[in-house]
Amino acid sequence: MFKELKVLELASVLAGPSVGQFFAELGAEVIKIENLKAGGDVTRGWKISGEQEGDRSAYFCSCNWGKKSVAIDLDTLRGKEIVQKLAAKSDVVIASYKAGDAAKLGVGYEQLKTINPQLIYGQITGYGSDNDRVGYDAVIQAEAGFMDLNGEKDGPPTKMPVALIDILAAHQLKEGLLLALLNKERTRKGTFVEVSLIQTAVASLANQATNWLVAKKLPTRKGSAHPNIAPYGEAFETKDGKRILLAVGNDKQFKNLCTVLDNGWAQLETFATNEARVVNRQELTALLVVAIKEWKSEKLLSRLHHEKIPAGLIQNVKEVFEMPEAKDLLIQSEDLTGVRNFVALSTGWRAKQLGPPPQFGEHTQEVLSGLGF
Repeated sequence: MFKELKVLELASVLAGPSVGQFFAELGAEVIKIENLKAGGDVTRGWKISGEQEGDRSAYFCSCNWGKKSVAIDLDTLRGKEIVQKLAAKSDVVIASYKAGDAAKLGVGYEQLKTINPQLIYGQITGYGSDNDRVGYDAVIQAEAGFMDLNGEKDGPPTKMPVALIDILAAHQLKEGLLLALLNKERTRKGTFVEVSLIQTAVASLANQATNWLVAKKLPTRKGSAHPNIAPYGEAFETKDGKRILLAVGNDKQFKNLCTVLDNGWAQLETFATNEARVVNRQELTALLVVAIKEWKSEKLLSRLHHEKIPAGLIQNVKEVFEMPEAKDLLIQSEDLTGVRNFVALSTGWRAKQLGPPPQFGEHTQEVLSGLGF
């Protein structure tokens, strides 16, 4: 799909590099510029306890497959010259500097577009180009309402275990860059595209936002229960000690659930409609706890799936990668295994076979030689 596309990545951590890997997966050449003095992308050192030595941490490997790493010092004239020469040959630049820093380093959009007028420049910031606050996912989760919504009813606000705002921001920037590529195809003009973590987070509040804006109901922590649907999100223990999550989205599914569990709850006024079940959620949950405890998980799931009732086992990450759907997403090299960032399938393209995440500065000599240095 993007075999001839050249992407210059001036980004670190998760959001920007995820966009870079997206383009690499679809065939683009992605050159990742890393800070020579700082030892490269900060995530190279974000290792879990007991992780093996080396400069490719598990975290770094989540979003840097298929790239070339060039280690330079952007504070030097030679470093700036290298990036400017690369930008002159690039179609897309991905940057994630704090507001104002790219211009100080000589790699802002206004500076690079004078070298390459058709350049598409995608920028991720924490709070927008007019706010130089450092933007980190955990703080954005706190400020954008996600932590206040996440956790048990009587427990403290809780951060999500994945930097989901970074991932969502990456998707927003991908969309913007794809539109920019379409616009360039039509007009031959370059474009500046900006995405902030804070606006990404607010836009992603979805129904929780409109529960407040439309219904004037302030969302509160409910554990995994859904504020608008019941039973949806609650998990129940089975006879063999497994936990099954239900996601009953309509009245027909609830009637089928009652048939499987051999009871007449769907005929009761308190449970006949979704609105009634939301109001009487506590009573319904108590009944389901007792009923589901009588079943072994495999048999119950078999019946639920046969009746088209959304339900599934709560699994750990090891169990996830035993699923055929997950195995289809694995990327492998001689000594590393990773996960693709892009999952869409089409008859119009095929995902590229990716090389492993690069070691720090692994391709510096190769790339600089190609520029004449």
